[in-house]
Amino acid sequence: MLPPTVESCMGSLHSKTFYSPVPEQIAQCDYDVDNERNQIILGVDEAGRGPVLGPMVYGISYCSKQFQDEILKPNYGFDDSKKLTDLERRRLFSKMYGEAGEVAEIANIGYAVTAITPADISSGMLRYPANANYNLNEQAHDVTIALIEGVLQRGVKLHHVYVDTVGPPASYQKKLEQKFPHIKFTVAKKADSMYCVVSVASIVAKVTRDLLLQQWAQQISPPEAGPIGSGYPADAKTTAWLRNTMKPLMGWDPNLVRFSWQTSETLLDDRGIQIEWEEKSKSKPVWAGKGMLQAEKKPLTLDSWYG
Repeated sequence: MLPPTVESCMGSLHSKTFYSPVPEQIAQCDYDVDNERNQIILGVDEAGRGPVLGPMVYGISYCSKQFQDEILKPNYGFDDSKKLTDLERRRLFSKMYGEAGEVAEIANIGYAVTAITPADISSGMLRYPANANYNLNEQAHDVTIALIEGVLQRGVKLHHVYVDTVGPPASYQKKLEQKFPHIKFTVAKKADSMYCVVSVASIVAKVTRDLLLQQWAQQISPPEAGPIGSGYPADAKTTAWLRNTMKPLMGWDPNLVRFSWQTSETLLDDRGIQIEWEEKSKSKPVWAGKGMLQAEKKPLTLDSWYG
């Protein structure tokens, strides 16, 4: 049985979001800012920032501080998802949603994901003109904010949010505090190793991404292309798969490959059909995506020549 996060996001060219139902214990929680045990905490982490294949998935999890400290920490092995095996990650996540109609063992924790698809990542990063670029950090920040807003809209009274980040923590934390002035924020690198609620979010994101990548690969990748590998540019299996499946004109299926990655651009430059745009007939031919990123050059005329 696939996790509900995967079933909800599967098969879409564009980004999708899934929210679990708010746990009854949290929905009925009588929030008291002075009672630390009842405070609702939330963790944020992502999976798949660096790969050239598959989505980048942002995951969140939330529960009472009491549930984290008295149930999750002593009884379950939640940790940074990269430190756990794939089997361990899937086993832990399955306890949160329950398989084959079973009641979830870890029922008092809510979670959500947004799967940012390769097509949306690339279309944002390759916007034209170049100064309209919607970079990966901006996409990540906007998705994180939207996920937090979604939890608040479901009536959850958040007290403290912990966010794992790869960028500068201070400026990101300030941005979140200005957006949500009533919530306390802790933004830190390696937060998934320091805060249990972030570790849970890390596992939700990682399992969802890995299964989405697996599902797309099964649908798209021809058997003769070989294994797709980890999806990271440094993986020889991944780069071999990109070379074996590349179409000279269209490249790859945008459901699976990020065209905005340097690995993709290099292969398209070296092995793709060169396109000469009519308005750039005197310029060096380049492939479509890269050419559209370059600034337009004004044609040379008598008035421009003499100023």
